[in-house]
Amino acid sequence: MAAIVLQAKGLTKVYQTGTVQIHALRGVDLALYEGELVVLLGTSGSGKSTLLNILGGLDTPTSGSVVFRDQQLSHSNTAALTSYRRDHVSFVFQFYNLIPSLTARENVALVTEIARDPMKPDDALALVGLAQRMDHFPAQLSGGEQQRVAIARAIAKQPEILLCDEPTGALDSETGVLVLQAIEQINRELGTTTAVITHNTVIGSMADRVLSIGDGCITHVERNAQRCLPHQLAW
Repeated sequence: MAAIVLQAKGLTKVYQTGTVQIHALRGVDLALYEGELVVLLGTSGSGKSTLLNILGGLDTPTSGSVVFRDQQLSHSNTAALTSYRRDHVSFVFQFYNLIPSLTARENVALVTEIARDPMKPDDALALVGLAQRMDHFPAQLSGGEQQRVAIARAIAKQPEILLCDEPTGALDSETGVLVLQAIEQINRELGTTTAVITHNTVIGSMADRVLSIGDGCITHVERNAQRCLPHQLAW
């Protein structure tokens, strides 16, 4: 069995709004294994984004633990979490967050300049099918191309973990397939442990495991004997 890269035990997250407590997570246990692709499936408000943010070191739990390999993250200080995010984790969000005045190559290079062992921006862009679009600015690219630039930027530092939050949420189904193909290819070719959160049940077919989340809990775990390729998904 593959090694556990990231493990969460008993995660809770409570937000205080005046006198009201909102329980975003309620005792979540989760392990991500080396090289697997996991889909976290749930509706809006289910707690999936909160979970992803805690796993990625963008937020801390109210209680419970998160361990990256042998590093305890849940009680780490700001500097330690920053190092964890810089050296080991990359994010892809629904919105691309590209700098409009920079070309695709220059947007990716921003990350490679601070990474420990980055790939070349050109190689990262070629991996997501944008070899011919490297010198284009975001305004000259389609939504799907911009998202693939964001994916290239995320994987250019060669992270061990790639966390994707609704990466196709702002795209039509045809464009979404192209983005999912890029994510799936990175998982297969680079062996990057990948977690994708979505509300789209169809996307679960391309994962090794599907974790259903509802009301802050993991309600169901399903293993896929054989992953579908993104272009085989029935949208």
